Amino acid sequence: MRRRSSIQYLVPLALFTFAACSDSGDSGGGENEPTLPGASTTAGGGDDSIVSGGSAADTTTGETTGGTTGDTEAGGSTPGSADEVQTGESLLDSVQEAGTVRCGVRDDLPGFSSLDDAGEYVGFDADFCRVIAAAVLGDAEAVEFVPVETEARFTALQAGEIDVLSRNTTWTASRDGTEGATFLHPTFYDGQQMMVAADSGFASIDDMADTVICVAAGTTTEGNVASEFARRELGVEVQSFEDVDLLQEAFIAERCDGWSSDGSQLASLRSAYPDGPEALTIFEDVFSKEPLAPAVIDGDPRWAAAVNWAILATVQAEEFELTTANVEEGLTSENPSVVTFLGGPNEDGTVTDPGLGLPTDFALQIVSQVGNYGELFAEHLEPIGIERGLNALWNAEEPGLQYSPPYR
Repeated sequence: MRRRSSIQYLVPLALFTFAACSDSGDSGGGENEPTLPGASTTAGGGDDSIVSGGSAADTTTGETTGGTTGDTEAGGSTPGSADEVQTGESLLDSVQEAGTVRCGVRDDLPGFSSLDDAGEYVGFDADFCRVIAAAVLGDAEAVEFVPVETEARFTALQAGEIDVLSRNTTWTASRDGTEGATFLHPTFYDGQQMMVAADSGFASIDDMADTVICVAAGTTTEGNVASEFARRELGVEVQSFEDVDLLQEAFIAERCDGWSSDGSQLASLRSAYPDGPEALTIFEDVFSKEPLAPAVIDGDPRWAAAVNWAILATVQAEEFELTTANVEEGLTSENPSVVTFLGGPNEDGTVTDPGLGLPTDFALQIVSQVGNYGELFAEHLEPIGIERGLNALWNAEEPGLQYSPPYR
């Protein structure tokens, strides 16, 4: 494997400060109750901001160059111009030279990304790593899966340990602004929910005043729980755990009255619960917006565009009703938009190249080797009880939010 070249214009890691995602600051009440092993405590009504990291240094120089824009020499390009950005060194070049995509994932979330009995990564998020590899390299198996912990995912991206993060990560304003990451098209539109023991006696969040709610540290769930309980004028104690296994142990030991996370994650965890899925109930109440999206390093528009269009191609393929079984037939479709999308010849014999730095048949490679969006959803998420809902196509009988810009 060839060594990757450095991306000269990326912001050095030293410019960014990474604070712990769990905030041990303002805990209301002032009581010094013992904290559960592996947990940190936040009292209800506390900070409802998303604590995904400290403020980062401004990645710009803070200076503007003097002179007017009309002083450029004839025949040259203006520094920072579109021409320069489009031709600058990019991870796209490095990945294609190396012949592999390093993809940051989880290894413990059934349905999204976990290890099977053979030690292979399987799941919805894992397959989007393969989608990217199929688009960029023409080989869906040219992926190096890199397991990253919740609190280390953005650090790994900044440090260049991974090329793309595909790990059930919520796209938020503060993460967009402080983590040095560019978020792409959401692969899963989600929302936070509450899970309780089926015999708990709770029928809704309104029944859970003055309870202990357990969450994973370093996520958006901590602030969301405090905010939702404050909105309902209910007292709550939030216990955060660095490790999901420790959280589950506390829940089984009945030290948590509720377990809150993204609905998709709760469904995944319930599917593998030691006492069986029927032992747990997930309330229908959804009290946050959680668009889960892959992310790449800031400052590399060529790589971001290439990865983004790989993701979007799965959505467009489903809209065109192209599957792994029939995609080759699409090259002879009577719909010229389908032929163009798959990299086939136009009526004049030319092939459309939108300038994304991808092979013109990248969509064909994605669908033939991995599948369209609906196929991935059906294979990995439907078996654990997740319905399409918001993730249906925009033009479905029950419309959702999945929508691709036109490929032309």
